[in-house]
Amino acid sequence: MARLVGTVSRGIRTPIIREGDDLVSLVVNALLEASKDEEWGFRFHDKDVVCITEAIVGRAMGNYATVEDIAADVKNKTGGGTVGVVFPILSRNRFAICLRGIAKGVKKIVLQLSYPSDEVGNHLVDLEEVEAKGLNPLKDALDLQQYREYFGKRVHRFTGVDYVDYYQELIRECGADVEVIFSNDPKEILKHTDVVLACDIHTLPHTMKVLKAAGARIVLGLDEILNAPVNGSGYNEAYGLLGSNKATEDKVKLFPQNAQEIVNEIQKSLLEKTGRHIEVMVYGDGCFKDPVGGIWEFADPVVAPFYTSGLEGTPNELKIKFLADNDFKELDGDALKAAIVSKIEQKDKNLVGKMASEGTTPRRLTDLIGSLSDLTSGSGDKGTPVVFIQGYFDNYSDQ
Repeated sequence: MARLVGTVSRGIRTPIIREGDDLVSLVVNALLEASKDEEWGFRFHDKDVVCITEAIVGRAMGNYATVEDIAADVKNKTGGGTVGVVFPILSRNRFAICLRGIAKGVKKIVLQLSYPSDEVGNHLVDLEEVEAKGLNPLKDALDLQQYREYFGKRVHRFTGVDYVDYYQELIRECGADVEVIFSNDPKEILKHTDVVLACDIHTLPHTMKVLKAAGARIVLGLDEILNAPVNGSGYNEAYGLLGSNKATEDKVKLFPQNAQEIVNEIQKSLLEKTGRHIEVMVYGDGCFKDPVGGIWEFADPVVAPFYTSGLEGTPNELKIKFLADNDFKELDGDALKAAIVSKIEQKDKNLVGKMASEGTTPRRLTDLIGSLSDLTSGSGDKGTPVVFIQGYFDNYSDQ
């Protein structure tokens, strides 16, 4: 019988992961037990993919730091006076705990927020309202009084939080003074202070380049805070506080580091126990945009910080509908299927620039698979921090 099932993505339930747990054994055992489930079981195949959320990797490693650790690093690297905090995202989970640590390490924060939204699409106000007020967000800077006169009090449509008030109050609670400005030009902060902590994620290199060229005395990125241990804390050498999440009211879980050995060991163990060569990756946020709220769900510095070698590269796919509408438009039924299967079997190893591949997704495999995994596992109470994907590398010609 012809194969009728393509890609399948399964959330795998695991025990609750705690610091110090043997993650390799827990993940492998969870997969083996899930495969035996009478109703939901499966068989293992070569090129299956095991995806592990970064949250349980960091938790098992114990890669945590406290607000006081953040404060000590910020004070040491900035001098602890007046510091400009530029382009933070609007997030209670992602940034608020970091801001608390920053505030505890300085005397005053000049908080520069981008508008109408932050980098990942959390809106302070709608673009239409900005335009209706005659403002140009590429040029016009606002102080807090001007912002309130134009827009009043605004709450986030999903969280119900007025982030301007929330961040101000948080900073004051931590003992620092605060001034809030609104501008999309990073140089605006230099009218207030020449010591700057750039807190954007994917635009961070550009922001830092602009600030340095404009004469800032000290310019740091959020990736340079906790990029080494502070008083025995966790850290991330490559990303610092980027990708961190709130763990408790005074502690963050940092983005995992040095987990390549974990993915390699899981791959090795699965090969020993199943006889199959299975790819493994650690994933964080996927990389997709909510069409309603406009939020770009990508607050981690990368989708997949660690993965086995078989996940390198990008898809190399033909567009079936292009072939059906063009090369084989005179064919139908079994003849059409046979022609398309033959075309797929004979396709070039590199289809970049070929019309027959137009419309396929030219993203890295790790980004695509990480997005699928993030959507599968979710961020709530599903209890499936491991995602098992089968058939991702198959195509219409595979039976």
